[in-house]
Amino acid sequence: LQRNKFESLSKVSFMTSRMKSLKYLDMSSNLLHHDGADVQCQWAESLTELDLSSNQLTDAVFECLPANTQKLNLQNNQITSVPKGMAELKSLTELNLASNRLADLPGCSGFMSLEFLNIEMNSILTPSADFFQSCPSVRELQAGHNPFKCSCELQDFIRLERRSGGKLFGWPAAYVCEYPEDLQGTQLKDFHLSELACNTTLLLVTALLLTLVLVAVVAFLCIYLDVPWYVRMTWQWTQTKRRAWHSQPEEQETVLQFHAFISYSERDSLWVKNELIPNLEKGEGCVQLCQHERNFIPGKSIVENIINCIEKSYKSIFVLSPNFVQSEWCHYELYFAHHKLFSENSNSLILILLEPIPPYIIPARYHKLKALMAKRTYLEWPKERSKRALFWANLRAAISINLP
Repeated sequence: LQRNKFESLSKVSFMTSRMKSLKYLDMSSNLLHHDGADVQCQWAESLTELDLSSNQLTDAVFECLPANTQKLNLQNNQITSVPKGMAELKSLTELNLASNRLADLPGCSGFMSLEFLNIEMNSILTPSADFFQSCPSVRELQAGHNPFKCSCELQDFIRLERRSGGKLFGWPAAYVCEYPEDLQGTQLKDFHLSELACNTTLLLVTALLLTLVLVAVVAFLCIYLDVPWYVRMTWQWTQTKRRAWHSQPEEQETVLQFHAFISYSERDSLWVKNELIPNLEKGEGCVQLCQHERNFIPGKSIVENIINCIEKSYKSIFVLSPNFVQSEWCHYELYFAHHKLFSENSNSLILILLEPIPPYIIPARYHKLKALMAKRTYLEWPKERSKRALFWANLRAAISINLP
């Protein structure tokens, strides 16, 4: 029953409850979820192999599993941990938890017969070294392709491989350091730290801990708020203003030359060139647009060109998409346009949502973009052709102004 639109795991379980001979069930690539809010599940007792991969299941799925299952596939879901108080799966021998969000190896308190465990491509930084002690029946563990953090804590896990007698599948090629950066790409078998590096006196640990906490707080604030970036941008803004003042002191009044400056990601350039520019610049009441490819002045820095174009434009149009938030230059343009918005107390920003932007992919430094999208109305590009005439009419109305 794969690749359908089943949503409720509990309903699927009741669907099978009267199937007396059902042994294998494939429910992969559906929309299954389970809230676990006192919802009971009732599976066929004969069911021994269940495939629930590529669904929307979370930790609560372990409250709704067939008690007699022997092979369970939960790959590519949203599981962050295996709850300790779940119902026991005494017959389970194979468990696939690859491509989830697990931060550590699960215990075997509920899987006493488990022999094979796949936990590849999760978020495991420093896996627990006592896994095989808590899971004595496991004969093979696939834990490669995780973002391992090579530190003192990982030393015990590396020793575990030597003691396990080849139980780690894919060793050593699939086990590579991801953090810290200077060790990125190093295989775990080649990572070594001296005992002295991992064992220091209490006084030294306390002193280092206090120092590290202070540095970490400052670094976290700087990274989260992107302080260095804003300092650098403010410096470039003031430098550009100072150069403009010294070169043309008598022409400080900025003359508007364009209706709007367009900011977009290069990956969205086809839409801008094939849809936005032709529809605004042609026909009645044509709009004069400022585009970086044709209006940036050669010889000037990119930042200086951005500032000048924004100041010479009545409006700033931002074509928002997942590509936009991944572009460094789009961030520069948003910053300077936002600066103009507050310095002139104007209503100069127009936001066009070309594609939906999931909130989790917006970097922390884009807190201004999050605030703008929350407070300001934006135009959403319609997929239906019948609605596009109204979109262009609304956009023209937002830009309308008579340039000198």
